Amino acid sequence: MAPARPPFVCLQCKMTSSRSPVSAILRRAFSSSSRRPESIRPATAPKPTPDIKHIRQHAELYSRNSVDRNYSAHADYPGQILQLSEEARRLDHDLNAPRSRIKQLEKAIGRLANAARQQLQQGTEGKENDGKQQNELASLRAEAQKLKDQSLTMTTRRTTCTDEIHRLALSLPNLSSADTPVGTEPTLVEYLNFNPDAPPDWVRHPDPTRSHVAIGTSLGLIDFTSSATTTGWGWYFLTNEGALMEQALIQYALSVARKHGWKPVSPPSIVYSYIAEACGFQPRDQHNEQQIWSIEQSDKDKSKPQRSLTGTAEIPLAAMHAGRDFDAADLPVKLVGPSRCYRAEAGSRGVDTKGLYRVHEFTKVEMFGWADNVAAAEGKAPGNNPTSDDLFADLLAIQTEILTSLGLPCRVLEMPTTDLGASASRKRDIEALFPSRLRSSSSPSEVPDLDSAWGEVTSASICTDYQSRRLGTRVRGGSAKDSRFPHTVNGTAMAVPRVLAAILENGWDVERKVVVVPEALRSWMGGIDVIGKN
Repeated sequence: MAPARPPFVCLQCKMTSSRSPVSAILRRAFSSSSRRPESIRPATAPKPTPDIKHIRQHAELYSRNSVDRNYSAHADYPGQILQLSEEARRLDHDLNAPRSRIKQLEKAIGRLANAARQQLQQGTEGKENDGKQQNELASLRAEAQKLKDQSLTMTTRRTTCTDEIHRLALSLPNLSSADTPVGTEPTLVEYLNFNPDAPPDWVRHPDPTRSHVAIGTSLGLIDFTSSATTTGWGWYFLTNEGALMEQALIQYALSVARKHGWKPVSPPSIVYSYIAEACGFQPRDQHNEQQIWSIEQSDKDKSKPQRSLTGTAEIPLAAMHAGRDFDAADLPVKLVGPSRCYRAEAGSRGVDTKGLYRVHEFTKVEMFGWADNVAAAEGKAPGNNPTSDDLFADLLAIQTEILTSLGLPCRVLEMPTTDLGASASRKRDIEALFPSRLRSSSSPSEVPDLDSAWGEVTSASICTDYQSRRLGTRVRGGSAKDSRFPHTVNGTAMAVPRVLAAILENGWDVERKVVVVPEALRSWMGGIDVIGKN
C-alpha cells in the first residue's frame, strides 16, 4: 500500500486534508553540465548582477534551497562557486609576482636600449660591447615575453572562472521565504465564499454536465469548433455575452486595482527573449517542453536579439524600468496592466484542464510593483516606506475583493517550495471550485472529495531583488547612501478564461437553464443579469 500523503494544515480552522495535485510534481530534468545557448544581448541590455558574495557566505543555505525548490541538479553550484572563487583569488595573487617582474624587466630593457642608442650616437663603444648589450636585451625581452604569456594564460583562466561563477549564480533559484512551506504540500490559509462544513447542495450531488464547456457551447458563449479550424487545439472564440463578459472582467479588475492605487498600463505582448529569462521565465519547463514562443527571424535578422511572445504582462511591466534607477522618494511604484498572454505549455491534458482552463492564448490583468526594503533592513518602521511585504498584502487584498464579490467559492493556499518558480521567494495561490471536476462519492450522504475540484485562478509572489538584479534596476537616495536593488512583487488581478469558466459553472441555474451574472459585473455588461433563456 502506498504511504499516506502528508496533510496540509489550515492556519485558521486547523483542518487537515490530503492534497494530490501538488504531490505529483516531478523533479526537474536539469543537467548541471548543460548550458542553454546565450541569447544575443545588445550593448544596451541591462547587466545582470547576482549577489555572488552572499552565495559564497551562505553556500550551504543555497545548496539546501536548490534541493527544496526542485532544482536538485543545481545543489552543487554553490560549492562550485566557492571553488572557482578561491581559484580566481589564487590567480589574482599569483599574478602579482609576474606583473611586478615584468615591470622591472621593462625598466631594465628601457635603460639598456637608451644606453645602446647613446653609445651608437657617440660612437664610444666597440663591437664586443655592443654585442653584449644586444644579447642582454634579447635575454630580458625573452624573459618578459615568457612572463607575459604566463600572465595571459592565468588572466584568461581567471576570466573563465569569473564568467562561470556568474553563470552558476544566475542559474540558482531565489531563496525561499520563511513563510514558504518546505516540500510539496501547500498550507491552507482560508476559504472564500465557502464553508466546507456546510457546502452548497450541488457539491453533495455532483453533476458532470455542469461544465463551462457544455454551458458555454449551449448558450453560444464559446466556440471551440471554429478555433480548431482556424488555429488548432488550445484556442477558442468567445462570442455574444461571452465576449462581453471578458471585457467586463478586465474593466472590473482594473477598477478595483485602481481603487487601491495601482496605475494602469497597456504593455506590449512581445519582448526580447533575454528580458523574459531575466524575469525567471525559461524557454522550457521541467519536462523539457516548450513554455515560451520565440518569434522566427529572417536570415538578415539572425544577428539581432531574439524576441518572444510574453506569457504574462509581468515581463514587460518588469522591463519598463530595466537598466534604470528609481529615486527612493518615488517608491513604491504599483502598476496594473491587461494583456494578451501566450503559453506554449503542452503538459498533460484531461477533464480537469479541458475547455478554457488551460489554453495557449488568453487575456490577463496583471499587477506588478517595486518597493524599497531599506527601511525594513535598517529596523525602521515602514510608515511612509511600504515594503514588498506591504505590497504583497495589497495584492492579496485586491484578489480577495475581486473573487469574493464575484461570488466564487475559493480557497487560499500558501504554496510550497516545489511549486515556486525560479524568481519567487514566496507565493500564494487562490483556487476556485469547479463543479464539473467533482466526482460522486460512494455514499450519497458523504461529501465528495474536493481535492480534484479546485483550480488556480490567481497567484501572488514576492521576488525580493531577484528580478531587479537581473534587469539592472536600482534605487538611489533616501536614508541609505549606496544604491541598492528594489524588491519586486507581482500578482494576478484577473485570469479571464479561468474566472469566466468558474462563473459559468458556479452561476449555472439548472432549473432555468441560465447563468446568473455576478452583480459586480452587471454594470460593465450593459445591465445583463442572466445569460440564457428567461
